[in-house]
Amino acid sequence: MPQRVLVIGAGFSGLSVATSLAQKGYDVTIVEKNEMAGGRARVFQANGFTFDMGPSWYWMPDVFETYFGRFGKKPADYYDLVRLDPSYKVVFGPTDAVDLPANITELTALFNSIEPGSGAQLTEFLRQAAYKYDVGINKFVWKPSRSITEFMSVKLLYDVTRLDVFQSFASHARKFFTNPKLLQLIEFPILFLGATPQNTPAMYSLMNYAEMALGTWYPMGGMHKIIEGMVALAEEQGVKILLNQTVEHIETTQNKAKRVRTDKGVFEADVIVGSADYNHIETALVDPAKRNYDDSYWAKRVMAPSSLLFYLGVSKRIPKLEHHNLFFDEDFGLHAQEIYETPKWPSKPLFYASAPSKTDPSVAPEGSENLFLLIPVAPDLVDDEATREHYYHLIMDRLEAYVGESVRDFVVYKRSYAHSDFKNDYNAFRGNAYGLANTLMQTAFLKPSLKNKKVSNLFYTGQLTVPGPGVPPSLISGLVVADEVAKEYPVA
Repeated sequence: MPQRVLVIGAGFSGLSVATSLAQKGYDVTIVEKNEMAGGRARVFQANGFTFDMGPSWYWMPDVFETYFGRFGKKPADYYDLVRLDPSYKVVFGPTDAVDLPANITELTALFNSIEPGSGAQLTEFLRQAAYKYDVGINKFVWKPSRSITEFMSVKLLYDVTRLDVFQSFASHARKFFTNPKLLQLIEFPILFLGATPQNTPAMYSLMNYAEMALGTWYPMGGMHKIIEGMVALAEEQGVKILLNQTVEHIETTQNKAKRVRTDKGVFEADVIVGSADYNHIETALVDPAKRNYDDSYWAKRVMAPSSLLFYLGVSKRIPKLEHHNLFFDEDFGLHAQEIYETPKWPSKPLFYASAPSKTDPSVAPEGSENLFLLIPVAPDLVDDEATREHYYHLIMDRLEAYVGESVRDFVVYKRSYAHSDFKNDYNAFRGNAYGLANTLMQTAFLKPSLKNKKVSNLFYTGQLTVPGPGVPPSLISGLVVADEVAKEYPVA
């Protein structure tokens, strides 16, 4: 009889670990508290619109190819992927915006038009970033990071010195560019990594390589199509997925987990993998004496941002917007400070607007626009309805100033989503949206461990453990944990 694995949570990492273990011969069941798989990448329909609830950027296509390739498949077996061109638009003011072309030659020309000579600088910046991407994504993130000794080879130490781990992203970027607009273009991915550019390792220029060289893509039908493909693949491998199952307790005997109790029943298991919020599992599901980390540890964790989101159905097309739009018409430094250094509701926030209906007519009725608005904000804020409305009108004022016409008057569907929703739907620690910040002191073996130190058959996967937040890292996290389970609990 194969070993039984119970996975808690059907997000990217949960589906990834479950599918990998099923392929290895385990009997795998996933229990998921929500009504559908996907975690933050759920979807809902309203008034003829289809709204992706969470991730909207498809970067690092090679990671998805690697994931599906593990099972003899490819993304195209499950969804139709298109490359966006322009990759995205950046709005600096009502009459000042630039489109970032997908073609690298055109992108170089754009940089030269903003700052003469910066095209050559961009080429060198991306050359160095390509090395960091190769080492970071193809080597470092696949390590389980359970011990510093994993990183002690001469080759890896050499790689570390070239990754600029101990140099800040801000200082690294300023070696190449001086124009404020170009610096904002280069630094924008850092806003979601969990620290200011001054406190983020320069290693994360690998994100610039991902978005500029490897491209920004979109799965037709929406990001949830990835989840649908992963669910189909999991079921092909024999994974059982049980929805609407709220886990109440992980029962342990001595140093082993024996069973998982949900509101619908009890599941016996030989191995348990927590793909739900790590802190929630620690504080609500296991006995206090079996926790990896106490409250003081979690209180010191630096979190990536949470988000205030708006899902809008608009009964007309909106001019001047692309699929992805970054509104950098306020002070980047002030907003970053109010997220990370003096956490508060931002006074003049930057925001992101996604209009997937520009690419995909299936997500909105004919002649309408599907609009997704996001403000990165500090975690653990009080998000009452009055606060949400204040920020809705604040950013809509700026959106309408840019497009030159009313949008609010044509909104036929509106839904907001913020901290309290992340807590209710995902048990998200401090209402986080993205997980732990990618600071130097929260990298690799300095992240929460993927294995419980007191319960020998309890593992963790997802955005609060290695390798970190984001969709591609979550896919990798599941595969890494599956390999660790297989080493310690091999199929007989």
